[in-house]
Amino acid sequence: MNVIDDTSERRDVRDRISVSAISTFRLSLTEDLEFWARHGVRAAGVSVAKLEAHGWDDGVARVRAAVDSGALRVSNLIGLGPFALAEPSRWDAQRGRLVRSLDAAVALDAGCLVFTTGPAGPLTWAEAADAVEAALAPVLAEARRRGVRFAIEHTNSLRVDVGFVHTLVDAVDLARRLGAGVCMEVNACWAERDLAATVRAAADVIRLVQLSDYKIGTLSTPARMVPGDGDIPLARIVSLLAKAGYEGDFDLELIGPAIDAEGYESAVPRAVAAVEKLVADAYH
Repeated sequence: MNVIDDTSERRDVRDRISVSAISTFRLSLTEDLEFWARHGVRAAGVSVAKLEAHGWDDGVARVRAAVDSGALRVSNLIGLGPFALAEPSRWDAQRGRLVRSLDAAVALDAGCLVFTTGPAGPLTWAEAADAVEAALAPVLAEARRRGVRFAIEHTNSLRVDVGFVHTLVDAVDLARRLGAGVCMEVNACWAERDLAATVRAAADVIRLVQLSDYKIGTLSTPARMVPGDGDIPLARIVSLLAKAGYEGDFDLELIGPAIDAEGYESAVPRAVAAVEKLVADAYH
């Protein structure tokens, strides 16, 4: 598998901007591929759910054809499905879905697999972490064997249905314990205490950075905005990443009423342009 080396020679800014399939949530896989081609998207995060809805084998083949043509790079696979951490009897079936996603990651030369832990339910945080370690151990061993990078994503604290890890610093601690990487979700960590120190200490395990904006006063989720339309100090945060030596992808993950109202055809290209400028300014 051809995995991007984050220590390699710095890439062109546009090549580092990825568009997650979450950003075109209502589109099918076929429509995503057409959208990415129409807008010159060079890298994309592919939705496992959309692969399944399309038909797994044909879906992987369709994306692979775009990769082979040189039109697209798969930065990540997302939407692997959270584990039922308090129900070990269900883990084997859920592991099977992850292994199938590993197969797709290898076939598509994906940069990483992005995984949310699943809800803790009645478990304490420490018990949930133990459960994640036990549940993922065989999958992570297989991922390492195949050279596939695995990234734990922390989530907004309102989304206890998909994860129990709600801060970047906790995601880093858990990832190190598991021998995995981290997906830094800026929308969920931008207000954390001493974020600069966390980013510096985590530079070696951050595999992907998800970007979007948030408007102060928003009381629901998901309600993300095009970068620059909200209040997150994105320029400062991208600069922190640059100073820490992060050379990976910036993945746009746009979803919510503001994105739907504007429409994908406008919101996504506008977001790509905004992030290109952020990255160019920070890495000049």
